[in-house]
Amino acid sequence: MKPKSIRIRNLPTHLLLIAVCLFTSSSASKIGENCGSDNKCDAGLSCQTCPANGNTRPRCSRTQPLSPTSKVKGLAFNRYSWLTTHNSYALAGARSATGSVIVAPMNQEDKVDEQLKNGVRGFMLDMYDFQNDIWLCHSFQSKCFNFTAFQPAINVLKDMRTFLDGNPSEIITIFIEDYVTAPQGLTKVLRDSGLSKYMFPVSRMPKNGEDWPTVDDMVQKNQRLVVFTSKSAKEASEGIAYQWTYVVENQCQFPPWKNVLLVFEFKLFEYFYNFFSFLLLFEVKNCFLMLLFCWV
Repeated sequence: MKPKSIRIRNLPTHLLLIAVCLFTSSSASKIGENCGSDNKCDAGLSCQTCPANGNTRPRCSRTQPLSPTSKVKGLAFNRYSWLTTHNSYALAGARSATGSVIVAPMNQEDKVDEQLKNGVRGFMLDMYDFQNDIWLCHSFQSKCFNFTAFQPAINVLKDMRTFLDGNPSEIITIFIEDYVTAPQGLTKVLRDSGLSKYMFPVSRMPKNGEDWPTVDDMVQKNQRLVVFTSKSAKEASEGIAYQWTYVVENQCQFPPWKNVLLVFEFKLFEYFYNFFSFLLLFEVKNCFLMLLFCWV
């Protein structure tokens, strides 16, 4: 008895449909789409609910701020509120540009160029001398290590220059937590990144609480980059504004017991960094095995 053959018409079409279905089912969810505990959302999105808005079902979300100048125009620069990120470079899941695993707190879900697209206009960057260059590190004791170094600062600064080049009405502010000791180190990295041409001069900054120039004026003069350093001496030596001459911040007062806890946590963190050089995580089913290798 001869076996019967089965004919499938339009076989290429069937295969194409199957491939499309498989691709669709495996791709990450887009903004506004439902998501679950696996949190499989596109890059830059997170699985969230918003009960205040009646949205109790988890959806892939991103908070997109409005540009403050879209609400009212003609005000002084300091009369607007600008969205700013802390440790803007500390990307979750990042690996050091040195090739090392990073053992340092990570604050951001988006890279700096993505933050710019999402409306962030202020960036807090920790800059250190490292490997004969200026690096962005989330470190301690005023030193940068392989396992606290994220990347050379010029990479992020070039992203900012690209944004300013392509958006001639936008202004960026950089707050530098400054551990750089190399002579003219900040000046050099700003110049090499191409940002120097946009810098707002210290000579135009108000020192006694007066209003800043208007946003329109800063845009017209193409002085669209405001840079502050945490080192007061660099205002005279490099022409970079010392932040506390021009900036104020609200004070956060912890209760005494919490101050003690914070000191303890810092000391524990410092001890860990001083005595351990590597932190390796191995996933074993649903558990993690932590191996700590001590300095010899």
